[in-house]
Amino acid sequence: MAETTQTKEQFEPRIIGFLCNWCTAAAADLAGTTRAQYPPNVHPIRVMCSGTVDPMYILKALLSGADAVMVGGCHPGDCHYVSGNYKARRKIAMLKQIFKSLGLDENRVWLRWISASEGPEFAKFMREITEETRKQGPSPLASDWTV
Repeated sequence: MAETTQTKEQFEPRIIGFLCNWCTAAAADLAGTTRAQYPPNVHPIRVMCSGTVDPMYILKALLSGADAVMVGGCHPGDCHYVSGNYKARRKIAMLKQIFKSLGLDENRVWLRWISASEGPEFAKFMREITEETRKQGPSPLASDWTV
């Protein structure tokens, strides 16, 4: 298999998005139906609640070649499962602290609250995360092997 090398100008980030079924995934659908423009760099994974995203899923995504991972959920207080977004916030804070203590770039992991009616906000955030990840360059965590 031939390996391709990209210059920084050619770099297109691969971003994995864990999207809450009830809010952020619905916002992504709304952004699509209203034809809001945003880069196609985010590969969405619909989850029932942002609180169900295990930090190991995030690590696996980064080790498997993702340049960034975003978790999107309902606004605090609006979770369909009462406290799932609070659990997500604690998990992401813990994971970022672990990254920091290991000397890894904690800005490869993003958490945003985007409700179902915020399609334009979803598109704006997709542009923001893609541009910031493009500036950071390829993730140094990616390995050449997969499990």
